[in-house]
Amino acid sequence: MRVLGIDPGLTRCGLGVVDGAVGRPLTLRAYDVVRTPADVETPLRLCVLERALDRWLDEHRPDAVAVERVFSQQNVRTVMGTAQASGVAMVVAARRGLPVALHTPSEVKAAVTGSGRADKAQVGAMVTRLLRLDTVPTPADAADALALAICHIWRGGARSRLETAAAAARTAGGTPT
Repeated sequence: MRVLGIDPGLTRCGLGVVDGAVGRPLTLRAYDVVRTPADVETPLRLCVLERALDRWLDEHRPDAVAVERVFSQQNVRTVMGTAQASGVAMVVAARRGLPVALHTPSEVKAAVTGSGRADKAQVGAMVTRLLRLDTVPTPADAADALALAICHIWRGGARSRLETAAAAARTAGGTPT
């Protein structure tokens, strides 16, 4: 399974593509950060983000997209930009018929480090280790995007297979056990 992880942000949006499956080694395909200037109007910044995401989907052809779920912060302006960037990411993926999964920051941290309270340094270190890299992906937004992709491969992929099996059982007239 190939997953595009997206750490949404209006100023910096982390992108990371990882191939893998539960119980198999993970493979890094690409990572980057899309930046938009703060002095440009928000609609134009969202257009820059949309075009970048379209290019990434064309180039990397993921099977699924994992986006960090927006959570409440005290800075409303930051939350709004993050939510807007998240919405663009979901629309771009949905337009192509790709499944989109939302993962909370604590879910991603727990999947990658074993602790939902891990800090950015711990996440970066584990992403480096899991992908067998020489250095931590920078900036942190890129490492977070890779962590999202890893989380989805390990958690979302398994969840999706269970849901598919349950739906097949219901269609066949049985009930899942």
